[in-house]
Amino acid sequence: MTDLFLPEPEPRAVRTTVISVDDHLVEPPDMFEGRLPSRLQEAAPRVEETKAGHQIWRFDGRTYSQVGMNAVAGRNPETVRIEPFRFDEMRKGCWDADARVHDMDLGGIWASLNFPSQITGFCGSVFSSCSDPELGLAVTRAWNDWFHDEWASAHPDRIIPLGITWLGDPEVGAEEIRRNAARGFKAVTLPERPHRIGLPTLFEGWWDPIIAACEETDTVVALHVGSSGLYDFPPGPAPLVQLGATLFGQLSLTACAEWLWSEIPVRFPGVKIAMSEGGIGWVAMLLDRLDNVVDRSGYGKDWPGDLRPSEVMQRNFWFCTIDDPSTIDTRERIGVDRIMVEVDYPHGDTTWPDTQAVIADVWGHLPRQHLHRICHANAADLFRHPLPDPCCPEVPAPYT
Repeated sequence: MTDLFLPEPEPRAVRTTVISVDDHLVEPPDMFEGRLPSRLQEAAPRVEETKAGHQIWRFDGRTYSQVGMNAVAGRNPETVRIEPFRFDEMRKGCWDADARVHDMDLGGIWASLNFPSQITGFCGSVFSSCSDPELGLAVTRAWNDWFHDEWASAHPDRIIPLGITWLGDPEVGAEEIRRNAARGFKAVTLPERPHRIGLPTLFEGWWDPIIAACEETDTVVALHVGSSGLYDFPPGPAPLVQLGATLFGQLSLTACAEWLWSEIPVRFPGVKIAMSEGGIGWVAMLLDRLDNVVDRSGYGKDWPGDLRPSEVMQRNFWFCTIDDPSTIDTRERIGVDRIMVEVDYPHGDTTWPDTQAVIADVWGHLPRQHLHRICHANAADLFRHPLPDPCCPEVPAPYT
């Protein structure tokens, strides 16, 4: 019989301090227990087991089969299949804070920003579309309360607090952001392209109260690939998983362009927007295209303010990469201070537990100061997160 898990990894040598700005937690079955008003508790999301032995979430009359959403870290590749995953088919680090930090230690990861999984829609959209708004808001707050009490507070130096917010009313959503910021949350995940999931577009001003709350509280707007759905697949037979995963960068490029041309970062010059899991291969190209739109075609002649679109993009946006071996050398066009690293634990793209070796192999030619900025300093600055002491171990080549 094939073993479900690979052998337990040995701790990896730490060559440089790593802050991962894109990892995920798997919501545990007891996440919502005792966290809603008594009259609503029975209707909270719950995990059930099907006759086929699968574990699924049920909420608001719907079934969400992707409990673990590709939570394959440490799994034997021969045993991995399409969802649904059971909790006993995942590493405990997927849903237990102590076990997560243990896995971070194994991989040489200092700190981690953790996005939700499928039961939230990656950004709280599942709860905000609840047929009972009072229930949806209560579940949104319960998710944040659990994250604060059970996940982030257990290891405050290791976990960067990221929340969700209510997307059904911008004023209520803004208040939830302020509530979270007051207890230490540094980021909120919002849908990349909200019009694709039935929410108002970025171009209507509807989102302004939420963005204003983010600017006011220095809360980073974290936009994760897939939070507004994936690529528009062609009809008929097609390799859907392969297409979807291949086009993450295209999704991020489109979302970044829409957020930029919505003029949100012009109206709110202090807002900080982080693009997650799209890589950086498209960023320099988009910057060049923005300059062409202004200088060559004239399509951008009505852009407001003193800064060009490309300059606003370089001021208000941050980007993350797993490795980007061919395009890391565009870093100076992008801005070395605007690139961060991700590990993507526990998903299929993850470099865990070999993140340190991947960085050494792919970015070994980078100057040490560039490596430090990308691996930890940019994230520490953006999310106002502490670094270890000492921060940067003295290691031999390949780092220069």
